[in-house]
Amino acid sequence: MPQLSEAYEIIFTGGIIMLPIMACSVVALAITIERFFTLRRATIDTRELMDTMRTFLMKKRIQEAIDICQEMDVPVARIMKAGILKHNRGKEDIREAIEDAGHLEIPRLERYLPAMATCANIAPLLGLLGTVAGMIKAFAQIKDKQGLVNPSDLAEGISNALVTTAAGLTVAIPTLVAYNYFVTRVDNMVLEMEISSSELVELLTNEDN
Repeated sequence: MPQLSEAYEIIFTGGIIMLPIMACSVVALAITIERFFTLRRATIDTRELMDTMRTFLMKKRIQEAIDICQEMDVPVARIMKAGILKHNRGKEDIREAIEDAGHLEIPRLERYLPAMATCANIAPLLGLLGTVAGMIKAFAQIKDKQGLVNPSDLAEGISNALVTTAAGLTVAIPTLVAYNYFVTRVDNMVLEMEISSSELVELLTNEDN
């Protein structure tokens, strides 16, 4: 297993700073996988759902509309269900029920994203810390030998510096890309929920009128 041994050697060369950098990579990867599948399950065609709700509500088939929302069990459906349950109330009550449901759903969509952003931010800083530590070690060699050093004497410190810098950037760059992707996706989902909620409020209140 020459490739694995080379990987272990590189990690060992980076020193103790490599441990928190590797921890960031593991956390970021776990969150990426979890958020990808969670948001994928939460994504539906909101336009199609809204058309279905409009059909049932215009025919006063309230319970069937609620049942569909329960079966779908996605954020936008749960928000619609909260509003439909208040169909016999005023516009403000319906809007308040939808907003309360939204306040519960949005944090679920954004779950773990702050931790992911933290990993993306601190990984390059840890790499920089390793760089500084490596350079300190290299200059310590020069000081101990009063400037009469061979390049090999500086190799360990410089290797630490380069490896930790590369490792920090290797973790930070894909983590930041994934984070921005998930943030954009959540923002789009929230926007779709707001549009659908507004249409639902108008539909329910117009039906009452």
